[in-house]
Amino acid sequence: MKSKSSAELVRSIALHAVMTPLAVLWLFPLWMMAIFATMPDNGIFSPSIVLLPSTNFINNFNNLQADTDFLHAMGVSIFVAVTYTILSVMLTSMAGWALVRYQFLGKRLVVAIILGTITLPYAVVVIPQFIMVARDFKLANTWIALIVPPLFNSLGVLFMRQAFTMMPGELFDAARVEGVKEWRIFLHVALPLARPTLAALSIILFLHSWNNYLWPLLISSKPDAMTAPVALGTLIGLTKVSWGGIMAGAVMLTAPMLVVFIFLQRHFIAGIAAGAVK
Repeated sequence: MKSKSSAELVRSIALHAVMTPLAVLWLFPLWMMAIFATMPDNGIFSPSIVLLPSTNFINNFNNLQADTDFLHAMGVSIFVAVTYTILSVMLTSMAGWALVRYQFLGKRLVVAIILGTITLPYAVVVIPQFIMVARDFKLANTWIALIVPPLFNSLGVLFMRQAFTMMPGELFDAARVEGVKEWRIFLHVALPLARPTLAALSIILFLHSWNNYLWPLLISSKPDAMTAPVALGTLIGLTKVSWGGIMAGAVMLTAPMLVVFIFLQRHFIAGIAAGAVK
């Protein structure tokens, strides 16, 4: 018994000895980004390495706000990301539920098509999607254009399909025998059981929308409709680049995702682990 506990202690120490440097290596760029956000432009390109914060963050943020109205762009990004996440989770959950619990003609073909779309590069569909939304539907510079076209997420459908597959079918059959309607089974039985998976999927979809740059850049040309990544990109000019403002904006874009992950990390890890085991 003592030898077993000693072996586990040695294994734990060895694991921490390997993972701690890797964690520091991963966190170092984020730390340097935060340091650069507090420095003037000439200090960022100084040959000496500075590892402690300076006092220029407020000035960098003021320049960022004056150049881009970044707080408004952050509000647009938050609204788009939250709305997209809620709607996409609902849509992918219903699609995953239908693929698991219903039998219909062409079901295998639908699953194969969804799997195929994961391997399809986004650059292949973005131009036809832009032409359809902007020219045919005339929805450029609207909330619908920002939120609806990327709404269906193939990975999310397969994620929820896997979660519902792992649930015992007898539980839902018993609810049907009791006369419970299908939509109540889905909302009050299936979704609560899939809560860890829903939390993990919500973080993934929120991150996808929050970091989305290409589609908002194409479909939103008006300053009032710009998301934060697009507004941040406008600081890169032909003759001038506001590196301090870019670093300050990058810190502000990173902070919400860190907060979301800290509060939902337990559910996120449980959801990823549940999706990995069948």
